[in-house]
Amino acid sequence: MQSLSTKTYKKEFTDHFPGDESGDKKPRQTPGVLYSKAIPTPVAQPTLIAWSDELAQELGIEKPTEQQEVDILGGNRIADTMYPYAACYAGHQFGNWAGQLGDGRAITLGEMEAPDGKTWELQLKGGGPTPYSRRADGRAVLRSSVREYLMSEAMHYLGVPTTRALSLVETEEPVLRDMFYNGNAKYEPGAIVMRVAPSFLRFGNFEILAARKELDNLRNLTNWTIDRYYPHIKGEDKVLTWFKEVMERTASMVVEWMRVGFVHGVMNTDNMSILGLTIDYGPYSFLDDYDPNFTPNTTDLPGRRYAFGRQPSVAHWNLGCLASAIAPLLPDTKELIALLESYQAVVSEKYYTMMGNKLGFDEIKEADLAFITQFEEMLGELQPDMTIFYQLLINLPLSVDNEIEVANHFKESFYKELTNKESTLLFELMQQYATRIQQNSISREASQQMMQAANPRFILRNYLLHQAIEELEKGENTLFLKLQEAMKKPYETVHKEFFARRPDWASQKAGCSMLSCSS
Repeated sequence: MQSLSTKTYKKEFTDHFPGDESGDKKPRQTPGVLYSKAIPTPVAQPTLIAWSDELAQELGIEKPTEQQEVDILGGNRIADTMYPYAACYAGHQFGNWAGQLGDGRAITLGEMEAPDGKTWELQLKGGGPTPYSRRADGRAVLRSSVREYLMSEAMHYLGVPTTRALSLVETEEPVLRDMFYNGNAKYEPGAIVMRVAPSFLRFGNFEILAARKELDNLRNLTNWTIDRYYPHIKGEDKVLTWFKEVMERTASMVVEWMRVGFVHGVMNTDNMSILGLTIDYGPYSFLDDYDPNFTPNTTDLPGRRYAFGRQPSVAHWNLGCLASAIAPLLPDTKELIALLESYQAVVSEKYYTMMGNKLGFDEIKEADLAFITQFEEMLGELQPDMTIFYQLLINLPLSVDNEIEVANHFKESFYKELTNKESTLLFELMQQYATRIQQNSISREASQQMMQAANPRFILRNYLLHQAIEELEKGENTLFLKLQEAMKKPYETVHKEFFARRPDWASQKAGCSMLSCSS
């Protein structure tokens, strides 16, 4: 185990590509370069308030015990071999081309090799302005930083592909934010998260080069990405093979979101990882009541482009943008288009397999496809708490012959009284479900174990995060620490106080039901 300051950091990305080495952080366009040097801006007093022991163990990093180590986490100090930079990329935001974006409040400090030989990038989010900050200050507030830190780690324990978070520090510097962009700006406590990932490359890193017709840079970035992160891909068709794997990883990631009821909230192409990792935790949410049209992002209203049920199709659209970006590297686009058109079959197969696991089916049969559609339509009509409903489904008695008893079995998951029509709908679907389970070639116990592994008992609900943030702003960390422990065992029957529906007061409270891109 080593300290942050004694680790030796690599800079493979900056060594391989042209960059702006001036260190000038004035906002500007940066054609011809893939990054700009950006030294973090010091803060008043970095104070460590959270540390991921498990991730640190994997990275081979000791928990800071001296202020000089905490200073690295807060951007006040740079280790000798670090080379801080902000990446340049573009993106489509809410379906529209946004041009150059880049790391506006994220600064990569360097790349380090863990004891197992894996390489990780360390990145500060909220470390101050960069050339890509545009009109912003490059900072982050406590509420958004807490949400990013906890959710990054929570998704890891849920088994969802994700970037990670090593630390969370308070800065003792207020940050001015207008949470809902409605003219009610106020100062909030500042904070910085250290994010960790094999790479933070996004679809947008390729889009910017294609848009600027920098084909040599585009070709070099594509080849470097394949060689470094997809080393098993070889041959003349490696760009196509690589795109196919990116597509499959992206489909797998989104299907995992659907499995646990996660809504990203802002699936812009600059927020799509080239490694198929969940990246950039902003106005996200888990579903409470099951609603395919739910979006937690006020900026996404009224169109609801990034609503829960639309995430698989948005991923397809975003992959189309990536395909367009790499198309100039190919002699023709026929095979690329064919691959893109195969996405629906790929995501459907993954999705139905996932749903079969959630429902405890031994395999997916032809008749199961229609049942799953009916089942989801039923959930959309009754809108039970998704997490609780699936937990109750695990222990549903298979002698389903009494409508009232079935309604009572799931009562804990409902946010409203069922009408007679809804009660009958539930009863009839559960009769079909019980019949299907009894047709399994595996035992009931094996089916239930499958369901327990696919359906979390604990999720980081927005109202819990909101309460933890309010406490932290008052100097109290009791709930924060409880959530930090609970998220490590999301499939186990522990921390029973969190196995509950969203309370009524949270349904309309800012920060609980709706969020924005503000941080």
